[in-house]
Amino acid sequence: MNFPSKLIEDAVSEFEKLPGIGHKTALRLVLHLLKQQPQQAQQFVDAISRMRREVQYCRECHNISDADLCAICSGSKRNHKLVCVVENIRDVIAIESTQQYFGLYHVLGGVISPLEGIGPEKLQIDSLTRRIEANGIEEVIMALNPTVEGDTTIYYLSKKMEHLPVKITTLSRGVAFGAELEYTDDMTLARSISSRLPYENYLVQR
Repeated sequence: MNFPSKLIEDAVSEFEKLPGIGHKTALRLVLHLLKQQPQQAQQFVDAISRMRREVQYCRECHNISDADLCAICSGSKRNHKLVCVVENIRDVIAIESTQQYFGLYHVLGGVISPLEGIGPEKLQIDSLTRRIEANGIEEVIMALNPTVEGDTTIYYLSKKMEHLPVKITTLSRGVAFGAELEYTDDMTLARSISSRLPYENYLVQR
């Protein structure tokens, strides 16, 4: 496509780099911004720039945060003896949207996947065991995607925590095997959390 402006072409090219944004959508977004008042476009640019520059990762759970400690970890109304282990930040958002969970989180940053070169050392596993020991965590919910990689990671984590006095539970099979939490509807996800199972029972079910 020939553009009448190199500036427009460059802006479209940058938008196309975003996931799920094709050429036509990128062009539509750029033209929309072009129709905005200069101060509105500047607000958009400033918000993106400030987000990229100032966003942090919580020192406790590794969730995104505006401060050293995220709002969930510092929340006085959260159950600080309950930790939900998830693969990524999107899973935290998915579970929070159910409004059925009031404990803390621990974001691993992925799952064990030898084919992709992701071993335990690349995940936030050691910090999880340290949290359990230091903070007297009583229950850990394994809320990883029900896939082969997710199951492998749960098994590894359960072995790492064998010596710790903590209850290990998993989501019930309301979440289908092979599904991803991010795309699971709120009702199913909420039901899976409320009817979570001891990990030993989960192994028997499989």
